[in-house]
Amino acid sequence: MAFALVAGVGGLLGAGLMLPAVATTSAMANKTTQIFDELPAELTQVPLSEKSTILAADGRVLATFYTQNRIVVPLSEVSVEMINAVIDTEDRRFFEHGGVDLTGMTRALLTNAVSNANEGASTLTQQYVKNAQIQAALQIADPVKQAQAIADARASTGLEGYARKLQEAKLAISLEKVMTKDEILQAYLNISQFGVSVYGVETAAQYYFSVPAKDLTYLQAATIAGITKGPTEYDPERNPAKSQGRRDTVLGLMLKQGDITQAEHDQGVATPIADTLKIGQTRLGCATAGDVVAGSGFFCDYVTKVMAQNPAFGATAADRRRLLYQGGLTIHTTLDPRMQELADAAVKGSIPVDDVSGVANAMSTVEPGTGKVLAMAQNRIYNTAPNPGPGQTAINYNTDYAYGGSRGFQPGSTFKAFTLLEWLKEGHALQEVVDGRVKSYKMKQFSASCTGLGGPDWRPNNAEGNGNFMTVADATKNSVNNAFVEMATQLDLCALFQGAAELGVHTGLGKAPQVVPSNVLGTDNVAPLTMAAAFAAFSAEGTFCEPIAITAVEDATGTALPVPSANCRQVITPQLAHAMSFGMSQVWNGTANKVPKLPDGRSASGKTGTTSENEYTWFVGYTAQLSTAVWVGHAEGFIPMQRVTIGGTYFKNVYGASLAAPAWRAFMAPASEGMPVVAFPAADSAQVVGVKIAVPDVVGMSASTATAALTKAGFNVKTGSPAYSAAPVGSVASTDPAGGSRVVRGSVVTIVMSLGVDPATIVQPGPQGPPPGQKGNNGGGG
Repeated sequence: MAFALVAGVGGLLGAGLMLPAVATTSAMANKTTQIFDELPAELTQVPLSEKSTILAADGRVLATFYTQNRIVVPLSEVSVEMINAVIDTEDRRFFEHGGVDLTGMTRALLTNAVSNANEGASTLTQQYVKNAQIQAALQIADPVKQAQAIADARASTGLEGYARKLQEAKLAISLEKVMTKDEILQAYLNISQFGVSVYGVETAAQYYFSVPAKDLTYLQAATIAGITKGPTEYDPERNPAKSQGRRDTVLGLMLKQGDITQAEHDQGVATPIADTLKIGQTRLGCATAGDVVAGSGFFCDYVTKVMAQNPAFGATAADRRRLLYQGGLTIHTTLDPRMQELADAAVKGSIPVDDVSGVANAMSTVEPGTGKVLAMAQNRIYNTAPNPGPGQTAINYNTDYAYGGSRGFQPGSTFKAFTLLEWLKEGHALQEVVDGRVKSYKMKQFSASCTGLGGPDWRPNNAEGNGNFMTVADATKNSVNNAFVEMATQLDLCALFQGAAELGVHTGLGKAPQVVPSNVLGTDNVAPLTMAAAFAAFSAEGTFCEPIAITAVEDATGTALPVPSANCRQVITPQLAHAMSFGMSQVWNGTANKVPKLPDGRSASGKTGTTSENEYTWFVGYTAQLSTAVWVGHAEGFIPMQRVTIGGTYFKNVYGASLAAPAWRAFMAPASEGMPVVAFPAADSAQVVGVKIAVPDVVGMSASTATAALTKAGFNVKTGSPAYSAAPVGSVASTDPAGGSRVVRGSVVTIVMSLGVDPATIVQPGPQGPPPGQKGNNGGGG
């Protein structure tokens, strides 16, 4: 049978010698012949699974991802001592045989025939073949088929085991015809397992000794070379005693082959393995990113979610996950470590992780004009465990559900910025006056060109009281609800929410903003990162950039892969952006007047936000270089923050200026240090003062007719105290400003109703005088 096999395979000399004596049965012969007829002549080699790393903007490794912890290197990057140790231990005739070592086979045959041993005699080429088959099996998507393929590649006993050995032999001979010895040795060193979770010689060198493979000493090389016989059994970190014994065996083999001296051997054997190890920590997953840059676990997690969601990294979710965990990627991110640590300190300094209130906060910072996410923090510890401890979570409050598990939070009054934007777009100005008094609104008072509106009357409240007539600038500064609702009645709601969408605003579930009047006050759930990116456009001359966390990705060969683009685009005119910045720059004199301005006179604009019962509070603000959104609230639900103690301070009601705005400043002040102090460009007078128009002359009209005429002309109307005049009773006596005056559109015109002629001014006829020549009495002295 051995003769038949050798002849049949044509060059597989000696493979049959591996068969045991019992293999002389016809069944075995038939099976073996069948196996050789069916064996492939070429080895399927797939790209090796390599670890991927996520880097901060300064190059620090935040996290590592892998199925197999491996770094592939060329043979030129492996020390001669390591090469010698592997060849002396595994295949000392490596450079002499053609893939199968007949001498070793004969020895194995004799040993196995006279004992219960199971000696293999596989060459390095054959060992590489087995490992390559396992790697190919790991690429099979079907888990059942994958498990079977791996089992077939590892079979070591019985008919399956000998069939696998014969297959390895045939493939090894074929492989040696197309690959050089150095190429095979390089492939073996990169594919082999050198510990429980260590693959490839470079990773082994870095992990066990914190040096590259090219710098391995003979003693370190002997340790690594000894591991492959039993990657778990001889793992020096987990089983140092067994690993040391195996290392000493390798040292003996190296001495026998003349690759080390007797003195080196003796010195090596006398050295405890613990004295040689310098374990390098491989950071697996985002859980350890916070140890590198404070609080960066959530940003790291966001990066992985971007890769999992974006087709740029693969056609399917499985492809994208495989690329991350096996592709050997180097992922460069936008995270600025200094800013990240400042953001982490700001949120946790505002509300400690273990605060008894349970209130959470989150902060996202985006660079205007680029969309780069520079920092992402929250007062929680990143932990992916199924049941994390207090103050720990894997949910990222800064992002959408698809990128971190949060559904977003109602932005409250910060959403008023988009009503202000549409107000300016439609030709209105900051100095126009609106009616900010509390009142009920009917749905028919609102216009929505893209949809119908229905529902009961709506009566929004003002946090500061009943309200009054005020300029839009003052309404923005003081965040007056009814003033903004009144503005919305003069706008197309569809255009308003479309304008917000063009600035990237969407719900935490990725949907467009709802076109309903109540959403003018921010009733949709929106993520902090979304708000930071939207406001960044006001800083960037009207250019909106989608948030990006990844700047570049290289695969294992150094080839650049496509990455998601920020898609920066001009959404609003620079003039509108300037007016927005001017309008919101007064927040420091309004709702945030107790929060110190940024130092050095640095320009900053922003908007506070508070939901109806103080459930969520916000501050979103920006400078020329940074746009930051801060959210504060209960992550687990819509829970009022009233009569509560947070961070050691008692609050009757929590507002946007209570915690969110101070946290924003605590970050923005140090984060801006060293940046040029840049003032926002001046706003055009057309957006500030507005258009001046003539007041209609309504004197003599009825109150209703006059009000209608003034309203149609673009003015707000109120009625003053009636006064005596020449106009008929019940008609308009005068207006202030007077008819014909040119004032800003939207100004308040006060109408004065006539009481008729003042009786005191009417001359009553007196008594007749004395006859001519007689003296009369006029009631006074002469």
